[in-house]
Amino acid sequence: MKSVFKLILNTIPRPILIRLSYVARPFIAFSLKGDKYTDPIDGRSFKSFLPYGYETQRNNVLSPSTLSLERHRLLWLYLNEQTDFFTAPKKVLHFAPEQAFYKMFRKQKNLDYTTTDLFSPLADVKADICNLPFEDNQYDVILCNHVLEHIPDDTKAMQELYRVLKPGGMAILQIPQDLNRAVTFADDTITDQKERAKIFGQYDHVRIYGRDYFDKLRSIGFTVVEEDYTNKIAPELVEKYCLAKGEIIPVCFK
Repeated sequence: MKSVFKLILNTIPRPILIRLSYVARPFIAFSLKGDKYTDPIDGRSFKSFLPYGYETQRNNVLSPSTLSLERHRLLWLYLNEQTDFFTAPKKVLHFAPEQAFYKMFRKQKNLDYTTTDLFSPLADVKADICNLPFEDNQYDVILCNHVLEHIPDDTKAMQELYRVLKPGGMAILQIPQDLNRAVTFADDTITDQKERAKIFGQYDHVRIYGRDYFDKLRSIGFTVVEEDYTNKIAPELVEKYCLAKGEIIPVCFK
């Protein structure tokens, strides 16, 4: 029965799977209840996580309870264990707010929490990241994760993020990144959606970032810490939390 369930999940396209997961989340979480893997965001444990991916699905990555992915759980651990995000007063701007975080961040009494996006129904402010309607030096923390790879003029977007961040503030700007690639790659002449998905990870990504991403952020003015946080966590916890070993968190300061 378990193998049949996994087989079915592996045949469902990602957009459909994620929509089904929101609707069926309580049933799926109950059916996968166990103690092998734990989602650190809500502390619930399961015998397995769900598969997830665009072109090729990765096994055991989507939490049945929060629907978090590896990057979400890694960021949660970093914020919780290495910063005062959950304890000190913070004015926070969150781009394209993720379902895994949205309700929990909204409930935090220490956070003055604003969400923004062009299209998301969770956005408090509908805004273009390249032309933000916020004054300079406004936010203690900016979260902008897996957004910049969608933005044709990512330089302008980075400049806007830098502008609205307070001096001394922190921005976490996660992106899909190929650390084996020295230089970021983009090619607008590739127009076939399947080919773009194969090369860039998703058809609507405009580039695949390489290791030079960090230096580009530095050229904008950020001080960048390339935080390899999975190497600071016990290996057994990396496995238990279903993290992506070696994933870098770009922690940027103004």
